[in-house]
Formats: sequence, structure tokens, C-alpha cells
Amino acid sequence: MNAIALGPVLISLPRLYAIGCALALLLASRYLLGLPRHQHGRWFNGLVVVWLVGARLGHVVMQFESYADAPLDALKFWQPGYHGLWGMAAALAWTAWTLRHRPLAMGGALALVVGSSTLWLVLVMLSPLGGQLPVGELPDITLEDIEGREVHLPALIQGDQRIIVNLWATWCPPCLREMPLLEQAAQREDVTVVIVNQGEDLLPIVRYLDEQQLEFGYALRDPRQQLMALFESPGLPTTLLFDAQGRAIEQHVGELTPAQLDSWLND
Repeated sequence: MNAIALGPVLISLPRLYAIGCALALLLASRYLLGLPRHQHGRWFNGLVVVWLVGARLGHVVMQFESYADAPLDALKFWQPGYHGLWGMAAALAWTAWTLRHRPLAMGGALALVVGSSTLWLVLVMLSPLGGQLPVGELPDITLEDIEGREVHLPALIQGDQRIIVNLWATWCPPCLREMPLLEQAAQREDVTVVIVNQGEDLLPIVRYLDEQQLEFGYALRDPRQQLMALFESPGLPTTLLFDAQGRAIEQHVGELTPAQLDSWLND
């Protein structure tokens, strides 16, 4: 699990960890550095902005091919995709410049930035709030597709094809935004993409797919939302990646990005 639900809002765990680390840095620096309030505010506010820009820039550079066709996607800061080491480097440079006239405070601030950034990276890797996948393999469940044919999920395991299972609904804007991306992935020979609508009647599903001219080999219905319960999904969209043997290897709650999907499929 990589997100939790706070009421109707989904918050990714890396973002939640980042907020916690930023608050810890704010409190520690306020009481340990001895900076005047206005100077501390200028340094810390700038630090947050510089870290975000640096981390985002690092991610875009590292995943340049994924952003080449849609470079403006790099400006979608609300989407996942941040490189912690680049963010830390940018924050250290900002700290050294902003506090260059206060060497003692600058040294302490540099240490705090390294400590908080390292803590964030450790939390992201260990994921203490939800690092375990909810299922180990493709569930032994049978659903109907939009044509009324029964599809047994484990029967989709064939050859060397990995399997993407995406839970979605027509009322979910992030679900609809990622549909063209999933359709593009479905055209690959090494991937089987399964989109499973959660809880809706047949008519709105068919109408949406027809209007958007989206074609999937496996467009299934899950009227009782069985997969949402099995995947312990806190919200939609939820996407799981299974290997060629049907073993779960990745899960993402929230909108997929081209860079993230490329990293899944090209690893």
C-alpha cells in the first residue's frame, strides 16, 4: 500500500512522510539554530520550494524519455515523481547561500537538512505505515467482462506476459485521466492489461469506453467490489502489477504517470 485515506482524500505515503519530516525540520531548526524569526522563515520557506523543484527536476532528468512526448507533465507537481537526493542537493545549496553570513547556523542547518532528507529516504524505503502488498498473487476469482463472458483471473497467466490489474470507476477523474495510458500499455506484447470497474452498472461503463474510443481486451465488471476489498484499496484508482507467474510485485493507489508505468514495465 502506498497511500492512506483521510476521509475522502487520498494521501500518498511518501508525501505523508515528507510532511512529517518537514515539520520535524521546522521545529528542530526553530529552536536549535538561533535564527531571527524573519530569517528563519525566509530560509525554511525557500528550502521547501527549492527541495520540491530540485527533486522534481531530478526525477524528470532521470526519466527523460517518459516526459519527452509530454514535457508539460513535468509541471504537474501534484503527481508522484521526486528524486530525494536531487532535492537534498538543492536544499543544501540554498542553505549554504542563504545562511552564508552566519557560519555556525549554516553548519547546523546543513546537518538538519541532511538528517531530515535521509530520514525521508529511509521512511520511503521501509514504508512503516504500509509496505506489504495486500495479496501475494492473482486472486482466484471469476468476473464478467462487458460482453457478459466469464473471465477467471488466474487463467490470464500466459507466457512471459506481466499483468496489470486496474480498479476504476467512471465517476473517478484520476481513473479517467490514466485510461489512455493504460490502453497504450495494453498494446504491448509483453503485458496484459485488465481494467476492472468497481460497483457500477454496465451502461455507464460501455458508454464511457465507446465515447472515448478505448479498447481493452479485458474490461471487466466487479459489481460487488470484491477486488477492492481483496486489494485493501483505500480509494480509486488502484493498480497492481503481477509478474508472468501471477505474483504481485507492485501496487499503486492514485493516478499512474507515464514515468511510473515505464519504470514498472521496463525494469
